[in-house]
Amino acid sequence: MNIEALFEKIKTLKIAVVGDVMLDNYIYGNVNRLSPEAPVPIIEVYKKESRLGGAANVALNLQALGATPLLISVIGRDNEAKMVESLLTDMYIETMGMLNSDDRKTTVKTRIIGNKAQIARIDQEVKHNLSAADNERLISTFSNIIAHCDALILEDYDKGILNPISIAAIIEIARNQGKIVAVDPKYNNFLHYKGVTLFKPNLKELTLGLKENLDEDYSIESIFNLEDKLRAELGHEIGLITLSERGVLIKSKSENHTAMAHQRNIADVSGAGDTVISVATCVLACGEKLATVAELSNLAGGLVCEQPGVMPINKADLIKEIKRTKVLD
Repeated sequence: MNIEALFEKIKTLKIAVVGDVMLDNYIYGNVNRLSPEAPVPIIEVYKKESRLGGAANVALNLQALGATPLLISVIGRDNEAKMVESLLTDMYIETMGMLNSDDRKTTVKTRIIGNKAQIARIDQEVKHNLSAADNERLISTFSNIIAHCDALILEDYDKGILNPISIAAIIEIARNQGKIVAVDPKYNNFLHYKGVTLFKPNLKELTLGLKENLDEDYSIESIFNLEDKLRAELGHEIGLITLSERGVLIKSKSENHTAMAHQRNIADVSGAGDTVISVATCVLACGEKLATVAELSNLAGGLVCEQPGVMPINKADLIKEIKRTKVLD
């Protein structure tokens, strides 16, 4: 499939995203002196902005690629929740799957940027699993939405939306309907994602999840071996492992491929995993071969690292880069 045909196919996709939705706040300022009260910098603020983060950033990536995201999550019943809902509406992302709960606090990450460098981050969040009632609401809402989707992305940031009960129920519902299930895991639930289509940890998550250690000069073959061990635990169809400056590798029972990283001017790696899982899921849902899934998700993840803060992929930039690198004929 050529570039134009691929992106035309992506436009037809509807993809459900279930996971931890966050609000990313940024405070920008200049630093010229230290405080007389403590040895900390004084920030003279010149700009503030709020962006969608976590699973909502996955939805933004899918939308940027041309797909239609259907976002499902549980947030608080607070001012930050209202901001999240407002930003989703402004971006024309459907909010019918967003549930409010008195038992939750909307996750907020506030990054303080002084002289163009991040000097502090303030987190406001709860990390406990959903209550039984909220789990039931989440699963019921998902069950109503997934029938209209081509694929599902589970985006886990260990904030409790995805937990052993919701994970098992959601995967069972999706697989019973023949849907592609892609997972971007974190640590707490790492070994609960059984029988999915695509499992995408980064190298740190892979080694911690399997309680394995790797030498700094690890071989690609050693990662393939770890992926085999992971498959024995989870029974997933495809493993996509991101290796930072060494690119990505992808492996199924019958084949494996590596995509080497391209030289980049790295500004910020935040949100790169969101982009990788979004591109990989779209390309896989279009029926592309595994090597193409690896190459395109690798390209996209690298591109967003050139932008400061959490930003979704720019489709025009991605298409330009695909043509430049000739990874897709």
